[in-house]
Amino acid sequence: MRALFCCTGPLSSKAAGTGPSIRRPKIKIMEENNMKKLNLKKILSLSAAMALTLSLAACSAAPSGGDAASPSPSQSGGGQGQGSGAGYKIAVVQQLDHASMDEIREAVEAELDAKAAELGVSVTYQDFSGQNDPTLLGQIGAQVVADGYDAIIPIGTLAAQQMVVAAEKTKTPVVYAAVSDPETGGLTGIDYVTGTSDALNTPFILDMMLALNPDVKTVGLLYSNSQDNSVVPIADAKEYLDSKNISYVEKTGNTNDEVIAAVNSMLDQVDAVFTPTDNVVMAAELAIAPILAGAGVPHYTGADSFVRNGAFATSGVNYGDLGAYTADMTLDILQTGAVPEYHVMDGGIITVNTETAAALGADYSVFSTLAGQVVEVQTTEE
Repeated sequence: MRALFCCTGPLSSKAAGTGPSIRRPKIKIMEENNMKKLNLKKILSLSAAMALTLSLAACSAAPSGGDAASPSPSQSGGGQGQGSGAGYKIAVVQQLDHASMDEIREAVEAELDAKAAELGVSVTYQDFSGQNDPTLLGQIGAQVVADGYDAIIPIGTLAAQQMVVAAEKTKTPVVYAAVSDPETGGLTGIDYVTGTSDALNTPFILDMMLALNPDVKTVGLLYSNSQDNSVVPIADAKEYLDSKNISYVEKTGNTNDEVIAAVNSMLDQVDAVFTPTDNVVMAAELAIAPILAGAGVPHYTGADSFVRNGAFATSGVNYGDLGAYTADMTLDILQTGAVPEYHVMDGGIITVNTETAAALGADYSVFSTLAGQVVEVQTTEE
């Protein structure tokens, strides 16, 4: 479990071994197009900014041996090639702990290790988890910048927004991972910010739903109204369903208990449920998947990590590939100084949970007519 980040004392480190090296294709980064700076402080409330300022003051004033817990990363690692090239220190800031973000973080760090060996440079990194708390993430960002990290890799939209604000004065490169809609999140047009997007093809996922069951009458839209990632795909889902004269029921939740309650309240109203790449719902997927499957309601989602936690099916990006691409972007920026525009990862891979399909009695062979690859998985608790 990642250590929580508190506001007193200096950053403490804990050594940990590095993950296995995974070779990925080397990517080419485009030269920076004319980007305009966007002040993300408009995204945050004045009260949050004041809280961050007070927290930083406490951090700088506290002695290193204070009684309160000090802000600390969860682990450290890194790789080094045989050459004597430059060294880089990178902060990996995870918005919260769940399967999708864990997979991305592991892929980022594996690729950093592999690239360090390939390029002959020293690369060290530290993990931080913000527990989905804007104030906590703001404190992490301030400490990372103060400690002179060369680049920041935030995973998730909220983490990216907070890191961009923290790095505004220093222009420390911020290379985010898995931001579904960078424009809605206010993460475009900033000269030190880029990253990878897992933008969702919502109509295609709903095509899957109708291919399996052309008689769907009502669809449940399950999401958190606190997640920027969900805004556009939910709007796209409504537009699609309206065009097909299919009704929908919206249910939202911002905690695990609220998500579970939302699911239970829609079971007798819907034929299927759609959830985009929503971090709050993802965190509750292990709990809600058996409820939906037991009621005979297939859950279509925005990422394969949902499906590995029990949802029925998805079509989306491979998060291992996304993490590796993000790591490559980061090192290319550090070596060249050129910050490209954000990159939208390719999707189109259908992933099906065979255990959930069996519970639903669903014949998903029809999906093979929609995509070139159908991946079968089973439920894991990771």
